[in-house]
Amino acid sequence: MPEARSRYLVVEGPIGVGKTSLAQLLAETLGAELLLEHAEENPFLERFYRDPMHNALPTQLSFLFQRARQLQQLRQGDIFTPARVADFMLEKDRLFAQLNLGDDEFTLYEQVYQHLTVDAPAPDLVVYLQAPVEVLMRRIARRGADYERFIRRDYLERVVGAYAYFFHHYDRSPLLIVNASDINVVDSEADYAQLVGEIQRVRSGRHYFNPVARRA
Repeated sequence: MPEARSRYLVVEGPIGVGKTSLAQLLAETLGAELLLEHAEENPFLERFYRDPMHNALPTQLSFLFQRARQLQQLRQGDIFTPARVADFMLEKDRLFAQLNLGDDEFTLYEQVYQHLTVDAPAPDLVVYLQAPVEVLMRRIARRGADYERFIRRDYLERVVGAYAYFFHHYDRSPLLIVNASDINVVDSEADYAQLVGEIQRVRSGRHYFNPVARRA
């Protein structure tokens, strides 16, 4: 079993890429506290996917309050907890706000965001999972969540592009960028072990892991 070198590890990536499944596995492996965003608890989310124009602001504010509250609890948690693993980072909330809100709505959102995120902790490591839109659409359809059935391909393309841009410029924490299109960490022990090995090797800087190239 690998050591929990990172006290606060975040798994991130676009909708359907598998971040929650990986975060759950890592928390179990590392004996870490698990912090999940619980998107299904946002009462506006399904309405947003049906009608983004009229539901984007309440959806984003609901997510922002939920995530800020969770991270505040993380700051106030047991200092002796060896590690924490989350399937979201607070900065992703602003990413979605920029993607979905109009100018006036974003100005209002930004005021709330700046007030709530002054002391948001920086992760010790971020694992960013990438996959093509076709793969994400298949995975979303396979898991069959009611609130995701209205997700449009063009919206998902915009989300993928926003994530790519964000992490191209991200330097707040060590970063591992993973091609997750052809790995199955849930059903393949070999895939999971290989990814855990990569995670454990990252101490600083930016790193890339392509399991397909590694197998070739």
